[in-house]
Amino acid sequence: DHGRNQDGLRLFCIGLQKNTTLTDLCLRNNGIGDEGAQHIGEALKSNTVLTTLNLRDNKIGPEGAKSIGDALKISKALTTLMCALGSPPSQVQMCSLSCHCLLCSGHALPILELKGVSPVETIELRGRGLTYLSGIVIASCISSNSVLKSLDLECNKMGDE
Repeated sequence: DHGRNQDGLRLFCIGLQKNTTLTDLCLRNNGIGDEGAQHIGEALKSNTVLTTLNLRDNKIGPEGAKSIGDALKISKALTTLMCALGSPPSQVQMCSLSCHCLLCSGHALPILELKGVSPVETIELRGRGLTYLSGIVIASCISSNSVLKSLDLECNKMGDE
């Protein structure tokens, strides 16, 4: 039953909000969807230790991606998020705690730069196969960036579902 599955995830996320030791969480291929992503987003807002989260292959749509993106505005701990369908990140090095990145569609996004925490005026993300999920997360990150002047998203798939 779908509702019962979401209740389990909701309860899990309540525990995740209070957890002080878990740094790496893989929830790949769990049928999370938009409702589950909203629960995860709420948990990320208050969790202070989770640094890596894998949400690949979960049928997360625009609403769920927005919830995760909104949480990224607040989260200080999360440094690596794997969130969209796509090729595995075989050519992308996983970032250390010294750099903030997001893996969407197998490509790294510079989260600190997109947020304006590490100020740059230009970010080039051309031809990375970024999807609409990436676009929602990017939009959430740049909404408070007061330094970024140029963002190149040419030749991506952000209009594709």
